[in-house]
Amino acid sequence: MSDRRVRLSWSATDREVARDLRDSVVTLSRKLRSQRQEHGVNPTGIAVLARLFRDGTATGKAIADAEGTQPQTLTRVFAQLEERGLIAKRSDPDDGRQVLLSITGEGVRLLQAHAGTQVTWLTEAMAAELTPAEREMLRVAAALLDRLAYHRSI
Repeated sequence: MSDRRVRLSWSATDREVARDLRDSVVTLSRKLRSQRQEHGVNPTGIAVLARLFRDGTATGKAIADAEGTQPQTLTRVFAQLEERGLIAKRSDPDDGRQVLLSITGEGVRLLQAHAGTQVTWLTEAMAAELTPAEREMLRVAAALLDRLAYHRSI
């Protein structure tokens, strides 16, 4: 295997775009958080529910890896979600030492209510502030933002 080094060279314009994008994402994220429903599940718990909803049944380690954290960090979150009936645990039929986690119907309902409030606000804001062409640009931008969100640094 050859010794390849990644050469990082950004133009001032790339850095300006990155800074502007970061500022916009942070501001929008704050605004969306202010629209959240009161349900007693913290942002980490919501992230776990969303991960299980999106990816399906998984081990605690797989969830932690996907969220960029340690499994021990999520132990209390998993216990709280299970206690509230939002996730279910079962033994892995292929490896009895592993525990599989899945979102329950109640977890899906909570996640949908949580997202629904934010989606309603965002839909109203888009309709009030953006032209149809700008809304279409956001559709494309959303896919690009997903790609950036899942980028792994070397």
